[in-house]
Amino acid sequence: MRRIYLITYDVCDAKRLRQIFKCLRGWGDHLQYSVFECQLTDADLLRCKAQMADILHHGEDQALVIDLGPAASRSETLVQAIGKPYSAMAAPCFVV
Repeated sequence: MRRIYLITYDVCDAKRLRQIFKCLRGWGDHLQYSVFECQLTDADLLRCKAQMADILHHGEDQALVIDLGPAASRSETLVQAIGKPYSAMAAPCFVV
């Protein structure tokens, strides 16, 4: 079963910043500067976290993985915007 995860990161080095962006672009949808929405299975989540762990400098960088619940029961009101309206992605990214 796929779950929706919000993944954010704070990376101090420009090279690692590009690497983590490219890594997460393969797993989900880029929402804002350092924020991705990913629909992942348990196995996908483990692989994604392992890839991030290989890139991040654990003493300087941080990534947060926030579980938003099952993808199948995603509500249209899951994301609420203040300011510019949020536009949901037309189709989620699935990594095979």
